[in-house]
Amino acid sequence: MEKELVFGHQNPDTDAIGTAIAYSYLQNKLGFNTEAVALGEPNDETAYALKKFGFEAPRVIKTAANEVDKVMLVDHNEPQQSVSDIDQVTVTHVVDHHRIMNFDTSSPLFYLAEPVGCTSTIMWKLYKHFGVEIPQNIAGIMLSAIISDTLLLKSPTTTDDDKEAVEALAKIAGVDYQTYGLEELKAGTNIASKSEEDLIDLDAKSFALNGKNVRVAQINVVDLPEAMERKDAFLKTMQEASAANGYDMFMLLITNVLDSDSKALVVGSDEAQAAFEKAFGKVTDSEISLPGVVSRKKQVVPPLTEAFN
Repeated sequence: MEKELVFGHQNPDTDAIGTAIAYSYLQNKLGFNTEAVALGEPNDETAYALKKFGFEAPRVIKTAANEVDKVMLVDHNEPQQSVSDIDQVTVTHVVDHHRIMNFDTSSPLFYLAEPVGCTSTIMWKLYKHFGVEIPQNIAGIMLSAIISDTLLLKSPTTTDDDKEAVEALAKIAGVDYQTYGLEELKAGTNIASKSEEDLIDLDAKSFALNGKNVRVAQINVVDLPEAMERKDAFLKTMQEASAANGYDMFMLLITNVLDSDSKALVVGSDEAQAAFEKAFGKVTDSEISLPGVVSRKKQVVPPLTEAFN
């Protein structure tokens, strides 16, 4: 059978990489010929989870059409978040938990999207649907994805399905999800050794909002005041990235994973910043406190979309 590549979004997080691994395994069990790949190197948190459950990081690809004619997408659907030549391959499957935007195909496909906290929660359901047993290591990497996306079930994106999946997968993986989850999240909060350039690109996505190119990045920390000591350096780097890539607005969400609070740094055109303030309130000296805001998908992108429209 013709080979297909399975991958998540650019600047991959634990869900993008972990769910690609899990989906590739499932599809191969169902008779497909797939390989899980990534559109970037794993971050510290993802690397911790991969090592914990005995995985090598998937190889990184820059383009897909030079290797295959068909691909399967997980944890994304928007073209600007996907492989650079997505328009040159056929998308046969999508499993996602985000909004659907600027996505169209010339042929029918398998598309499964649900409003849950993590794509791996949907994947857990698919394994049950097809009656495929989940190996211990696959359960572990899926568990890690859900912990990451839901901030250990504390994010407002968390659903009862996510909670059920975490409990079931933790049993298969043989870990206490509370203990392991805190270790995993903390593994991704070491920002001291990383440059501002790396940090603003570590977990960043671009969104087309009413003709505006909006970049939203997020970093997780355990010491928010310490991170904010680098504010000026972050702003300078965000302005440089905006100029180089044509972003109308760049937002950096800095989230304390222990208390679920965030601060946001914002740069951009007057029009874009006005839209931001319509969504979130007054920005002072390029920053704003956002208590309880931890989810880009549910708490940031929807109000921004409404404000820009």
